[in-house]
Amino acid sequence: MAGESLVVCEDLKRRYGDYAALKGVSFEVARGEFAAVMGPSGCGKSTLLALLGLLDRPTGGRYLLDGVDASRMNDAELTRLRRERIGFVFQAYNLLPRLTALENVALPMAYAGMRVEERHERALHLLDRVGLKAKAGRTPLELSGGERQRVGIARSLSNSPSLLLADEPTGNLDSKSSVEVMAFFKELHAEGLTILLVTHDPAVGGAAQRILRLKDGLLA
Repeated sequence: MAGESLVVCEDLKRRYGDYAALKGVSFEVARGEFAAVMGPSGCGKSTLLALLGLLDRPTGGRYLLDGVDASRMNDAELTRLRRERIGFVFQAYNLLPRLTALENVALPMAYAGMRVEERHERALHLLDRVGLKAKAGRTPLELSGGERQRVGIARSLSNSPSLLLADEPTGNLDSKSSVEVMAFFKELHAEGLTILLVTHDPAVGGAAQRILRLKDGLLA
């Protein structure tokens, strides 16, 4: 069930030189909510996702994640918060091509200091959850696009995040694979995970409980 706010953005701004990518965005995402950010190319969607994922810093406003003011944290603190609280699913999968599916899923757990046996066991469990346990030893080049994205979803869950961020998660997939991937998101949401995804696809955005529409760096 959705409850108190997990994400709070207050007048969030991001400038790159003379260009204002975000001009003052304020919204909240409740714990357990499934929200989508939609808008035309260049509206600020990717900039917003980078700020929410602690991959970039705002030039104005505040961002609170689970009650923690990320705006006041140093780089080391942001890295720890990102590793412990946020999972990412990317349009281009961002899998390491020379690692197997199992190794790709286990990698974030290695960064978190988990023991080898424990992270391999958890990685296998997560791959089994997305229907790819039998392909744990294959590299990304030996997998289809839909399978790569399912590995990406498994990896995003490796450190049990509070917030799952997805950047155009079906953008490189055919219609059948897109349906399968969105089914996983709906399942994760039903289990209580907070999800915020960026998409230009109305069908994908329509799977969310709420749509935030960005235009010219502002919420429409």
